[in-house]
Amino acid sequence: MKALLLYNTLSGRGRIRHYVTDIRAIFARAGIDITPREIDFRSNPFEGVEDVELVVVCGGDGTVNFVINTMMSAGLNITLGIIPAGTANDFARAIGMDSTILGAAHQIANGTIRRVDCGKANDKYFVNILSFGVLTTTSQHTSNTAKHLIGKLAYLRTGMVDLLNLRHIPLTLRYNGEELKIDTAMCLAFNGNSAGQFRLAPKSNIEDGKLDILILDYDNRVRTCWNMMSYLINRESEAVHHLRCESIELDCDIDLCTDVDGQPGPKMPLRIECLAGALKIKA
Repeated sequence: MKALLLYNTLSGRGRIRHYVTDIRAIFARAGIDITPREIDFRSNPFEGVEDVELVVVCGGDGTVNFVINTMMSAGLNITLGIIPAGTANDFARAIGMDSTILGAAHQIANGTIRRVDCGKANDKYFVNILSFGVLTTTSQHTSNTAKHLIGKLAYLRTGMVDLLNLRHIPLTLRYNGEELKIDTAMCLAFNGNSAGQFRLAPKSNIEDGKLDILILDYDNRVRTCWNMMSYLINRESEAVHHLRCESIELDCDIDLCTDVDGQPGPKMPLRIECLAGALKIKA
C-alpha cells in the first residue's frame, strides 16, 4: 500500500517533528510505504501523489479540516488515518483514536477501514462541527503561540474576551418542511460530539447519517451566560434546543462569522447537510 503522511509542525506544541522517523518505521513493519510531507496550507498537499491509497494526517482538527476540504473538493476517494497532535483533537476522539502519537500510528497501520459521516456547509466540508455565535470563533482567535504555551487554557482565556461580545442573533431555520424563527446566542451543528473536549452532544453518532444541532436561546446577557454554563455542567437546559436532521437551512440578516473545525467558515445563508458514510477511516 502506498501512503502519505501529512504533518503539521504548528499543531499542539510542535512535537510531531520528533516522531516522523518512528511513524515511518511503524508503517513499514505493517507493509505500508509511507512518504512524509510537511503541510503547507498555501498549496495542495496531494499534488503529484493523487494515486496514494492512504493519507495519514498528523495534526489538530484544523489540519484535518484542511486536508478533507482539499481531498473532497478534488474528488479524491482516499482512505484517511488521523494521528491526534493538536490541542483538542475532537474528531480523533469521535472516531476512537489512541491519544498518543505512536499509539495512533500503530492503530492505523494495523487497523481496518470503516465509513463515517462528513458535514458540508455550502461549499465547505467539516468533520466535527460548524458553529456561530458566542465563543464559537474562539479557536480562530487563539494564537498558536498561546496554545503551545498553555494548551487548552488558551481557549478559555480567549473565550472570556468573547463573552463580552455576547449578542442576540435573529435566526431562521428550515428543516423537515418546517420553518422556525429563534433569537439565539449560539448555534452548533455537530457531526462529532465534542468541542474543545467538552462533550456537548453526547448522543451524536458519527455513523448515523444525521447532524445534531444545538441552539442556545438568547434572553439577556446574564441569563444567557447562566443557561450556557448550566448546559456545560448538566447537559440539560430548557434554553437549549436539540435537533437531529440530515440537512438544515439557516439564515439571519446580520453579518456573521462562522467556524468549521476551528477554521473560518462560509457566510449566511447556510445549507448544512450530512454526507452519510462519505469518509473512509482506517483505525
